Amino acid sequence: MIFGRGTRTTGLALCAALSFCAATAQAGQKSRAKKKTPAAQEKKAEAEPVSEVTRLRAQLVQATKDYKTSLEQLLTHYEKNVKRAEEKLVKTRELYTEGLVARRALDEDEQALKLARADVSKVEGQLKSADVQIAETLVEAEAEEVAAKTLAQSKKAARASGGLLTTTAYIRYGGTRAWSLNEAGAVMQFFTRSFGRQLPVSSFGQSPVHDRWGYDHHNAMDVGLSPDSADGRALMEYLRSSGVPFTAFRFAIPGTATGPHIHIGRPSHKVAPR
Repeated sequence: MIFGRGTRTTGLALCAALSFCAATAQAGQKSRAKKKTPAAQEKKAEAEPVSEVTRLRAQLVQATKDYKTSLEQLLTHYEKNVKRAEEKLVKTRELYTEGLVARRALDEDEQALKLARADVSKVEGQLKSADVQIAETLVEAEAEEVAAKTLAQSKKAARASGGLLTTTAYIRYGGTRAWSLNEAGAVMQFFTRSFGRQLPVSSFGQSPVHDRWGYDHHNAMDVGLSPDSADGRALMEYLRSSGVPFTAFRFAIPGTATGPHIHIGRPSHKVAPR
């Protein structure tokens, strides 16, 4: 296409205008980037790990499903082995009854059937474990999703109530000071004075359960009380008035809590399971 002088002038002006607009837009973007508040940056920093955890969890579920598929194929193969072993054993028994084979042949076929059935049972157990792992992962994801939807409200409520966070699963108090197991005696004395019996401590410091689950529990103790019971509420009130951090679980959470109890101390963090 051929342009006249006037058209070229107009084209040059349009290019200049577009260049100016692009430069202005770029400058605006840089300005907006600089104006991001610390709160917005903190919110983004908090969101990124959640997204990464979600991605890794999805990968775990998919890998477990792929593992299940391979197990199901293996199970089909083992079930065919069982069927063949059963058919062979029936024939061997007939031959043994007729005196055409020795007892040793019958024993060998019976042992082969036993081993084939053991293979099937083993794979069925592995399939069940895979189902449990997927279920626990999805339950954990659902719990975190629910928690994420109410995170802002929970944080606001926690600040208003002195660091107390209450959900359907647990109650957490951040405390106002450091905590050490050396203070456990004072907690036990309070409970004994209040209820005339010993504090039902289920775990004092690190325990085999925490080793198996991979939690550092060396500076905390668990008390076998429901947070919704009268003595459980009294204990939590005492801990709050003393500024002692705690987490009270209302029911069992796979891999986290074996049942209702009050964890006294900072929340345990994950370490490599032993």
